[in-house]
Amino acid sequence: MTDLRRYFGIGLPPGAGSFTGSRFEHLAGGGDRPETADRITAEDLIAVQTLSVTVAAPCALDLLEGPLGHRMSDLLAAIPTDIDLAHVDTAVVADDAPAEQAWRLLESQHGLGWVTAGKILARKRPRLLPVYDRVVRCALGRPRPFWLLLHAALRENGAELHHQLLELRQAAGVPPTVSALRVCDVTVWMKHRDLGHACP
Repeated sequence: MTDLRRYFGIGLPPGAGSFTGSRFEHLAGGGDRPETADRITAEDLIAVQTLSVTVAAPCALDLLEGPLGHRMSDLLAAIPTDIDLAHVDTAVVADDAPAEQAWRLLESQHGLGWVTAGKILARKRPRLLPVYDRVVRCALGRPRPFWLLLHAALRENGAELHHQLLELRQAAGVPPTVSALRVCDVTVWMKHRDLGHACP
């Protein structure tokens, strides 16, 4: 709970500041707001920068104005916005589902890579698709396939883990607009980072 409060700047003295990633979901109203849920915006590309990644200008322009952006819009339109990972059917995050196709499309772009691809999708579907970077991968032992394993863990025992994450969010005073997935990510990331683990 302390790590969550520190990350989101809850209870810190004036000027102490929070981590820039605390704005990831909320910047400009969020990536899943109805008017922009099915397209990549400039605000989305700024939001991923709060998580310490950058989309190179050629790829950014293609996402905003080119054929890559149109292909992403078609895929995003097939990915639900209004449901948590704990409550969707396995098919939504399975191989060859639109979410997986969108990740592969982004990951294949020159200079983008799997971390940034995942963060873009987490921005667009924060309740459904997790932030997953090298620190989290290191902390969890490089599980594969991550989405499916996390989905199974969140659904186990009547979605017990999902409810525990929501309870942790409430106890820490984190806004309810922060998804259970983001609570999970921040908790794991902060703990592993503070332990000083070097993750390739």
